[in-house]
Amino acid sequence: MKNSYHINEKGYYGEFGGAFVPEMLQPNLAELKEQYLEILQDKKFQEEFQDLLQHYVGRPTPLYYAKRLSEKYKTQIYLKREDLCHTGAHKINNTIGQTLLAKRLGKKRIIAETGAGQHGVATATVCALIGLPCVIYMGAIDMERQAPNVARMKMLGATIIAATSGSKTLKDATNEAIRDWIQNPSDTHYIIGSVVGPHPYPDLVARLQGVISKEIKVQLLKAEGKENPDYVIACVGGGSNAAGAFYHFLEEEKVKLIAVEAAGKGIDSGESAATSILGNIGIIHGSKTLLMQSKDGQITEPYSISAGLDYPGVGPLHAHLYQTKRADFMAITDDDAMKAGLQLSQLEGIIPAIETSHALAVLEQRKFKKEEVVVINLSGRGDKDLQTYIDYFNF
Repeated sequence: MKNSYHINEKGYYGEFGGAFVPEMLQPNLAELKEQYLEILQDKKFQEEFQDLLQHYVGRPTPLYYAKRLSEKYKTQIYLKREDLCHTGAHKINNTIGQTLLAKRLGKKRIIAETGAGQHGVATATVCALIGLPCVIYMGAIDMERQAPNVARMKMLGATIIAATSGSKTLKDATNEAIRDWIQNPSDTHYIIGSVVGPHPYPDLVARLQGVISKEIKVQLLKAEGKENPDYVIACVGGGSNAAGAFYHFLEEEKVKLIAVEAAGKGIDSGESAATSILGNIGIIHGSKTLLMQSKDGQITEPYSISAGLDYPGVGPLHAHLYQTKRADFMAITDDDAMKAGLQLSQLEGIIPAIETSHALAVLEQRKFKKEEVVVINLSGRGDKDLQTYIDYFNF
């Protein structure tokens, strides 16, 4: 039987997914599950969503032929420029969609979690646009290393609450957001920023981010005379930019998908976030997936120089892509990612987010044929990471 890489009617990708949440949250999820597809497919919703994507976000984002990078690696490299979205990353595609959805559901308040801060900024931005109050949960450590994004969120009128438990990063911010949702189930919509969490969130976020791969097909047809590239490469923490870049190619078996995780200081160093290699099946944040855990099921603290990739799990779609071998998973170290980010800056005049730098580092580790078309999803710009680049390279 042919594998399907889309969600089934029970909310699973193969054996991964589902909704494992406290009883108090079941009504919220039931409401979302019953209505999200109908709302997303509603003509008026789509008109408003597409209008904002075009006139507010700046879509379609360019599919840029990276001439000097292509010459260096002797293949045809295109960059999908999600860094040119308003707010500097792909995250706003999802926050606009979910905020419009929340409005349709009659919600009066928005909460979100954020790691690198890009999802938090995107949520605060859209809440300012729509006129809804929002609370952003962010790990205390991430708040220090992503200070410019914290300032942006405050300027946009968001309330930011530091998560001070555990590793004080994305996992802990997510825990705090879920606690808030349990306490405020009726008037609050929780905008999850990645393809993680209980059903229907992984599918909801993947559908909203699917605009990325939809545009790639149209743009590649114009540039190369064919809709499908040979490879699509994207970094994976929870996995929303990768899900968006892969979405319309999932059933196109000839398109090879490469998902890039953070190896941190090395796979076996004890300081890594390479979930596919180090993880086992378990439950995290309401979903059955692959996650890094001890023998007795305690979640292992992840590490990456990139604030957006240090998540101990991976979305259930990506767990399924890994298990079925539909996507090739690679792990890139801090050092290799930082070098790749500097190289793109100096070859193409584009400073990438460190998350994206992990995807770019694949070019050093994999050989591609001269005629092959390789699309790399440039998920965000590097403004937020300048201090990390400065500290690493001693600029």
